[in-house]
Amino acid sequence: MIDFSKTLIRSSSVGYLMTEPQSKAAKDAGELSKTAKSHLLDVYIAEKYGRKRDIQTKQMRKGVEVEENSIDLLSRYLKKHLQKNEERIQNDFITGLPDIFEGESVTNADIITDIKSSYDLWTFLGNIPDKLDNLYYWQLMSYMWLTNAEQAYIAYCLVNTPDSIIEQEKYYLLKKMDVISEESPEFVKESAKITFNMTFDDIDVAERILLFKVERDEHEIMKIQNKVERAREYLVELESTHKNFNIGKI
Repeated sequence: MIDFSKTLIRSSSVGYLMTEPQSKAAKDAGELSKTAKSHLLDVYIAEKYGRKRDIQTKQMRKGVEVEENSIDLLSRYLKKHLQKNEERIQNDFITGLPDIFEGESVTNADIITDIKSSYDLWTFLGNIPDKLDNLYYWQLMSYMWLTNAEQAYIAYCLVNTPDSIIEQEKYYLLKKMDVISEESPEFVKESAKITFNMTFDDIDVAERILLFKVERDEHEIMKIQNKVERAREYLVELESTHKNFNIGKI
């Protein structure tokens, strides 16, 4: 049996636990939502069997590859030097790797900033009409719990797409178009559009940063602790159900 009493939830995943059940009765009873249970199935498989889903989209790939560029862009905009944090931290309930901290240390910080590199201009500007994504809100609250920071930011950044991804998009375009070669005028024209739509040096730096601020809230932090405790109980229940699933059926 796995000791789930010490399972740590990643800050980036806390938001899944914080979603509430649809029915009032389930909510009042303190039950976990279907979204939370679905995520905890991934946690169960990772903890018990050491397996994780390998999911990578072009958006995720860009986010990883341009992170330093986004930090540089934010540094230029804020006119102060920011650098990537490499230290993963944890407490008794959660673990996290904040992108940027300002202050004495990552465990005694003043401000936490998490970078989100948008794939294109449409996804970037699509954040303007909306409130901060719920997953990101709880991620920041978790980071503030871990780092003792009083405020945190999500920084949406719009930086150039890596050449490798641009070339991949052009390759897909070539496959779709009924043209003789890459020199065909029709392809050359559409290929140029791809490059233009995936690079942004012509846009002012101030128009390529969107900041969402979250203040530390001890009541919200206590909610996280309570949900993690309930999540651990659910993992124990899940393992028991799994191990005894076939009893009496054969």
